[in-house]
Amino acid sequence: MIITAAKVLELREKHGLIENLSERERRNPEGVGLEVRLGTAYELSSDGFLGTERRDTPDSEEILEEGEWLDIESGDYYLVETMEEVDVPAKPVKLDGTEAHLMPDVYPRSTLQRSGIYFKGTNTNPGYSGPLIFGVKNVSSRDFRIEQGSRIAEIVFKQAYGGLERAYEGQWQGGRVSTDSEEKQV
Repeated sequence: MIITAAKVLELREKHGLIENLSERERRNPEGVGLEVRLGTAYELSSDGFLGTERRDTPDSEEILEEGEWLDIESGDYYLVETMEEVDVPAKPVKLDGTEAHLMPDVYPRSTLQRSGIYFKGTNTNPGYSGPLIFGVKNVSSRDFRIEQGSRIAEIVFKQAYGGLERAYEGQWQGGRVSTDSEEKQV
């Protein structure tokens, strides 16, 4: 079941859920989700690998200064981080008499897809805290610009039933963008 933006705003005081929302989203959200904004962007600058027990992601360099635009030329790929941070409770939340875990699901704004920008998100499990990081790639033959602070995606909180073996404890906690070096996966 999807939890409406109005209910998420109500639950924020007790459960956190999402911080640093824009004034627009705190006062007058549209639809069932809350829109999140482009905070910064990173360019991949080295090779990486993913093994069965070890990994090393490409190094990444922050390329967006405060108040700048992200220019995405045809074929470019960047990691983008939201200005907002989520704090997804590890424990179930009681809603209308039913307990369930919450899980944010993120969808790109339609302006991105209409402009040839492929937006790739991943799941965010209960227990994660930090900014959200997504991939964007320009799959069109035309360039595209995004101003820092622009709304790029909509976050929708959903209920997950059935309990968890364990909440998220992973190494990406807090919004880490890249591994510092080769590391063991936990």
